[in-house]
Amino acid sequence: MLDGKKRADIKHGASVAIVLKQDQSTGYLTDGIVRDILTKSATHPHGIKVRLMSGEVGRVKEVY
Repeated sequence: MLDGKKRADIKHGASVAIVLKQDQSTGYLTDGIVRDILTKSATHPHGIKVRLMSGEVGRVKEVY
């Protein structure tokens, strides 16, 4: 399982767990499928930001 800090590890249609902005304090993870990759840089220390098929936006914590 990958930690989601490298953009190259995340593909459109990948199954991931993200943390939403409002859940950052609790660390609650939301599962979903990647629709769009929003972070332009190759890496990000807090995880690559993505939009899920459901429309939710957050930073990737796990890639399945």
